[in-house]
Amino acid sequence: MVKTTVSVIKADVGSFPGHSRTHPKILEAAARRLKEAEGNLIIDSYVTHCGDDLELIMTHTRGEDDEEIHRLAWDIFMECAGIAREMKLYGAGQDLLGDSFSGNVKGMGPGVAEMEFEERGSDPVLIFMADKTEPGAWNYFLYKIFADPFNTSGLVIDPSLHEGFIFEVHDVMEKRRIRFSTPEESYSLLAYIGAPSRYVIKYVWKKNGIIAASTSTQRLSLIAGRYVGKDDPVMIIRAQSGFPAVGEVLDPFRTPILVAGWMRGSHHGPFMPVGVCDANCTQFDGPPRVICLGFQVCNGRLIGPADMFDDPAFDGVRLQCCELSNMMRAHGPFEPHRLSLSEMEYTTLPAVEKEFKDRWEDIPK
Repeated sequence: MVKTTVSVIKADVGSFPGHSRTHPKILEAAARRLKEAEGNLIIDSYVTHCGDDLELIMTHTRGEDDEEIHRLAWDIFMECAGIAREMKLYGAGQDLLGDSFSGNVKGMGPGVAEMEFEERGSDPVLIFMADKTEPGAWNYFLYKIFADPFNTSGLVIDPSLHEGFIFEVHDVMEKRRIRFSTPEESYSLLAYIGAPSRYVIKYVWKKNGIIAASTSTQRLSLIAGRYVGKDDPVMIIRAQSGFPAVGEVLDPFRTPILVAGWMRGSHHGPFMPVGVCDANCTQFDGPPRVICLGFQVCNGRLIGPADMFDDPAFDGVRLQCCELSNMMRAHGPFEPHRLSLSEMEYTTLPAVEKEFKDRWEDIPK
């Protein structure tokens, strides 16, 4: 059977005003380019934005890391960055770390999440897209969805979920990976993913090797060696029939956890789930946002989308996020609102430290 691949590739190619949202002309240009590729390189596509990030959703049969799929995304990003420069949009092309395509967009700035699978009789797929935060922001939610029986009752009462899942964790600092089997290694998994700035969940599989979830793990600052913008990750999750139900996937987002990013990529703030119409970052360039589009995948076609957080059921967490934003903002430049010094190493703070490095003196004994 021919397998279907879902590819989600994103980049900040320029926004207005400042870092708040993507311009409609950029969305239109990207959608046009993807429609031109349908029936040839790709089967179906959808274009949206989360804050200042342009999000490309594509289905095809070419598998993960396909050069032509990645080239298509790169060419679209470059064209859209050109449009952004013509309009003098802010940060035009900031996520495109290079001038020419080198076979794969990984390591070139854009974020990528992909998964290849044999379609089931019915295949619900949820695509999450975030702005003003880092890839490790997904850690909490993936653990709750695939390993916490207090969230996912199917882990207890559904025989198809009862044996648990396998998590692949990437150490983004040392460029290494490890796999943990849950529930038996749940505590060991938590020991690592509780440090989301370094240890990031990349994939989740069923014990039989069938893919359940895929995320982007690209860290812009580690690629560029300096702060050029926050990573703004994406994530794909399959639901129902051997996976957690749609409601079990969404429910953890009712908890307003604090994530790293927000203004200048240098602060902790609440992760606010919003509908696409509210995915525009304003308060202190935030707070960090997450949207979710739901599709049924049918012979490679995308049936949808449904805007999953455009629902009053999430009004409560949005209110909590607003309250937490006010509380965190009251700290001003002090931790824990501002990131710890180890994390600030990859922001603009080192430029300030360099200015004063010769003025430090040893304390007399």
